[in-house]
Amino acid sequence: MPIHDPYGAFVPGTDIVLPATGTGPLDGLTFAAKDLFDIAGHVTGCGNPDWARTHPPARRSAKVVEQLRAAGATLAGKTITDEISLGLLGRNQFDGTPINPRARDRFPGGSSSGSATAVAGGLVDFALGTDSGGSVRVPASFCGLYGLRPTHGAISVEGLMMQSASFDTAGFFADDAAIFEAVGIVLTPDAEPVSPIEEILIATDAFAIADEAVRAALEPALARLGAIAPVREITLAEEGLKAWNQCQITAQCSEFSATFRDWVDAVNPRFSFEVGSTLAHAALISESARAEALRFRANLSARLDALLDRRRVVVYPAVPILPPHRDAPLSVMGAAGDRIVDLTCIAGLSGLPQVGLPLGKYGTIPVGLAALGWRGADRTLLALARSLAT
Repeated sequence: MPIHDPYGAFVPGTDIVLPATGTGPLDGLTFAAKDLFDIAGHVTGCGNPDWARTHPPARRSAKVVEQLRAAGATLAGKTITDEISLGLLGRNQFDGTPINPRARDRFPGGSSSGSATAVAGGLVDFALGTDSGGSVRVPASFCGLYGLRPTHGAISVEGLMMQSASFDTAGFFADDAAIFEAVGIVLTPDAEPVSPIEEILIATDAFAIADEAVRAALEPALARLGAIAPVREITLAEEGLKAWNQCQITAQCSEFSATFRDWVDAVNPRFSFEVGSTLAHAALISESARAEALRFRANLSARLDALLDRRRVVVYPAVPILPPHRDAPLSVMGAAGDRIVDLTCIAGLSGLPQVGLPLGKYGTIPVGLAALGWRGADRTLLALARSLAT
């Protein structure tokens, strides 16, 4: 039975329901999968009609889809993504831009926009997304959800349309902390057990670049952290987070340029202006710029590993701005995307896990708090989310 979808979360023209194949901790729950995950017998459309037209149906479903079904969950459909996953606001001129159920006049966040919308709108219990540059963390914040970008490689990406392999992760959303933790346990069967958090670090430089509305919305959440562990303020980025942003853009863009170059050359596909211009600029990145970005990335990753020391967590705003209005002009959308990367680059470059905590509101608009953990601390972050929820 197709889901009634008043928010435009699901890919138009699709009707995919796959029942559970086993029983387990997810019995009776429903989930959706972003249209980057393979579903056997269906084309993985990646949010672009020419990609869908030039690719065959998947032979088998993505491993994470099968893990969830084996644990008792039912797949209820495929959800909209920004075109070929290149976007952070949730806009798709071909499949439509999903409505943010919790801020209807504002973007839902991308590129896992449909998955976040489906959960926030109560259409499914949880949903799969992907995160390379912020595509789970941004919509989780904009839609008021729990969202996990795992330690890079901690959740299987088998059967996922890869954009930039050294950044790509499979993540997920939930509106309930207990469900969120249960899904994470299913998807990380080999993860390290929950460990004590000995100290929580507040990244003051990350808060400083956030809008006043975001800082005000998160003040009550910060006041609660002392019940978890001792709290201390730090400066996270000695060079400034804008330098980290530029490193993320250079390294990630050089990878997705290589991913799509031959297909673009052969097909000459239709793109929105912002996606086409992003690909055009990515093609101009020099090898020397890429090499320098990789050196910078390795250095900051080592510094973060030493800072966290397998016992600390860093917190900061998940996104430095409120979700932009749906009718924002291209110039505003471009500026918003650049500012978002100032903070999403932290986990993207380091490969560390980050959980999005729906602990703030500015009026009725959701605002998320990010918690960055040490490498492999995925289940510890899931437990932190549950602790703060109760």
